[in-house]
Amino acid sequence: MQIVSGGVTNVGRVRTNNEDSFRIVESMNLYILSDGMGGEAHGEIASAMAVETVAKHCAETEVDPAMTIFADMPSAWSEKTRRLSSAVHLANKNIFDSAQKNTEQRGMGATITAAWIDGTRLSIAHVGDSRAYLLRSGSLQQLTSDHSLVAEQVRRGILTPAEAERSDMQSVLLRALGAHPDIEVDSEEHTLFSSDVLLLCSDGLTRMVTEPEIAGTLQAEPDPTKASERLVELANEQGGADNVTAIVVRIGEEPKSWFSWLRGGQKKTTAKIGSAGGK
Repeated sequence: MQIVSGGVTNVGRVRTNNEDSFRIVESMNLYILSDGMGGEAHGEIASAMAVETVAKHCAETEVDPAMTIFADMPSAWSEKTRRLSSAVHLANKNIFDSAQKNTEQRGMGATITAAWIDGTRLSIAHVGDSRAYLLRSGSLQQLTSDHSLVAEQVRRGILTPAEAERSDMQSVLLRALGAHPDIEVDSEEHTLFSSDVLLLCSDGLTRMVTEPEIAGTLQAEPDPTKASERLVELANEQGGADNVTAIVVRIGEEPKSWFSWLRGGQKKTTAKIGSAGGK
């Protein structure tokens, strides 16, 4: 697989600080996005801690596969899915512990959506209302479920999707890193195919830009960094009510030529890390 990726974060048109953070770890095909919350309780600290903890834990497990796994997980999961979920559990613990030790951080928390690609296998670990999407053959599929009050009300039939979009309760999360000492992490695996496009994004994008607009942008712009930039621009053009972050990962077959053999199948990436410090 040839993987090309890029990411962008922006404060938006309303907020004065950016509580979003993201990380692209090129050498590991690891992609992490976190949206901090807490305002004066330092949501930007929580999101930065989340991406740093996940990136560090995954890197350490590559060196030492015998490292502790911080939760019970199905044995059927791949090693990378288990490790990614373990990293999110550890991030939750680190954020919670930091808030308990520092009174000015009480109330801080963060979402997290992380993806780890191993060959054709995509591992995802997720908490909160940041999202992962997969664009395949022109169809955009949301891979994650929002852990928000309005999303749960839609699932229960209490609200329609249109009513949920207009609700004043969109920012109320039922699950977030740092809120409790233990957390339930949604983890899953998918098979990737050539020409797939993976998008990780904060709700600053999905509240401003429709899914058809997102799909159209990913189809129209083949360069992942430019696609990320355009998605952020669209969010700001349509109000920019929140911080907005996008990571775009494009999957393709490695060219079977003598030149690619000489290159050793190099991966390309841009915009490896982003943070500018909400909900």
